[in-house]
Amino acid sequence: MKTYRVENPTTGEVAETFDFASDADIKVAAETADKAFTTWRDTPIEDRAKIVTRVAELFEERKDRLAKIISLEMGKPLAEGVEEAEFCAAIFNYYADHGPKFAADEEIPVEMDGKAYIQRRPVGVLLGIMPWNFPYYQVARFAAPNLMLSNTILLKHAEICPRSALAIQDIMKEAGVPEGVYKNIFATHDQIADLIAHPAVRGVSLTGSERAGSAIAAIAGENLKKVVLELGGSDPYIILDTADVKQAAKDAWATRMYNTGQACNSNKRIIVMEDIYDEFVDELVRLAEAMKPGKPAEASETVFTPLSSRSAAENLKAQMDKAVEAGANLHTGGTLLDDSSSYFAPAVITDIPVGSEIYYEEFFGPVATVFKVSSDEEAVELANNSQYGLGGCVFSEDVARAGKVGQQLEVGMANVNTYAAEGAEVPFGGVKNSGYGRELGPYGMDEFVNKRMYFVAD
Repeated sequence: MKTYRVENPTTGEVAETFDFASDADIKVAAETADKAFTTWRDTPIEDRAKIVTRVAELFEERKDRLAKIISLEMGKPLAEGVEEAEFCAAIFNYYADHGPKFAADEEIPVEMDGKAYIQRRPVGVLLGIMPWNFPYYQVARFAAPNLMLSNTILLKHAEICPRSALAIQDIMKEAGVPEGVYKNIFATHDQIADLIAHPAVRGVSLTGSERAGSAIAAIAGENLKKVVLELGGSDPYIILDTADVKQAAKDAWATRMYNTGQACNSNKRIIVMEDIYDEFVDELVRLAEAMKPGKPAEASETVFTPLSSRSAAENLKAQMDKAVEAGANLHTGGTLLDDSSSYFAPAVITDIPVGSEIYYEEFFGPVATVFKVSSDEEAVELANNSQYGLGGCVFSEDVARAGKVGQQLEVGMANVNTYAAEGAEVPFGGVKNSGYGRELGPYGMDEFVNKRMYFVAD
């Protein structure tokens, strides 16, 4: 169904639909954002910080309501939805607190008579194209730093997240974000292409599929617009050794099941040393088989929720079938619950032939894919054998050993003895086909900015 809609993934029923914006609406939105930029740019950053702080407060105040919205839209476990809203509050607070420092002029040494500075100036209107898997968080990490910089924002959300998109718009309005500074648009794909070409739009940020990123980057390149892309991954999760195999398996499984496996930097390839491999896989199978389907409010260690949509579940099922045809061993799960909902039984799969077509695909759902290796060198080689390069992690009782492996990972985010270092202050982004650019942390405020050289002669 090609429309903005609320489609309950537990039943497949469409609860509400929303009309696409007209071409005239899109044109007005771009022009209004461009006009608002001049005023917002001239607003003192301390005043912008007060508004951004209020945005954070509203995310915190409304976290339960916001969680219920996305549990219906894309099936997110209710508790995780609350956590997501809380994380958004932390992100907006972080940039409200640190933004003035990040945006301050930086003096650089010169041999000429005078002083030179790098000034971080806004660039203008930005277009954000956001995915459905983290409907609030993805917007927060794009919007917070750019509101502080005084860029203005046009936000195109996923077609299955209209209510959450409107909830964010309401927060912005109530927080005091001026008219035109942040605008949600229910745009079509053709309208997005026209927007990128619009003279007022100076940059595009997209989180989505590799295919979408390639298409958007091509349009942006034709129009000389900067792009930040986060395009998913097939992150390696390497276990070199452990004092407790069952606990290591539980930790890996809990990581893989977060957001029902629908996270870009989830542990999509679990790489395990051969001496602990069999026990590890057996425990994963036990954990998977203990899980039963339930509603988002019922999610727990033994209750899984649906994927975001029926099409997502069907695509994942097709990938499992393709892997088995290639010679993989599906130990458990990998089936659809019924003919209408988006429930997909959590799966454990091994022996996917390295180098096969399916090996290089990203499994975006509750699928634990496990590989056996016999040395640290083999683990590194396998980990880097991917067109993606978002994140990766290494576990070992020997920190130096894990660190040596971690240093060799071809990723944007490498972690030792933790799944992921996460926080508003920690930059997020990847290399290879996982995209380019960084969000969050100091570098998240350094993307859509004119690093203007400013020189004053003596």
